[in-house]
Amino acid sequence: MGKNKPSDIEVKAFATHHVITQPNPLRTVLRRVEDEKDSDDPVARAEQALAGLSGEFKGWMLAEADRLSAAYAHIRQDGFNQKASEELFRAAHDIKGDAATFGFFHAGTVADSLCRVIEHAPDLKKVPSELIEHHINAIQAIVNDHTKFDATMVATELSRRLRRVADEYLAHANRDRPEHLEAILAPSIVPGE
Repeated sequence: MGKNKPSDIEVKAFATHHVITQPNPLRTVLRRVEDEKDSDDPVARAEQALAGLSGEFKGWMLAEADRLSAAYAHIRQDGFNQKASEELFRAAHDIKGDAATFGFFHAGTVADSLCRVIEHAPDLKKVPSELIEHHINAIQAIVNDHTKFDATMVATELSRRLRRVADEYLAHANRDRPEHLEAILAPSIVPGE
């Protein structure tokens, strides 16, 4: 871009300061749209599409919660193995990722806690089954009772307590593994928590 000519620059002098105004060369390349009907707003289109899909969010979350329950039922039947553990983690991780978008924030918080248990437990076979079951049952309850009046207060307290219990278990189970304690004791990265 070439330098401005001295005549293109406007200088206004005041008692205490000077204001230097340069011309805006972009004004020559802008085109104003006279008719608003012809304007395209991609953000508005995306919001409209999301609003159109919002009626399906609960169904999608129910399917994800059922997938998580099925993964754990398979583990209860056949025991923990690499494939079953990975499916349980993926199901919980998908809920953690989708929950906020679908309007089920607290299900995401509980799923995050479950992911942490699966990821940081030294031996999943030694994790108390009640700890995993409570997480899964909490997610099911949050998704199923999402529209009830007091559900938010219950979900908030439930997710907070489950996270505390999970952290206490993980801190105890990893007491001889200091490299894991830092990750376990770190604050959650789930949005809005």
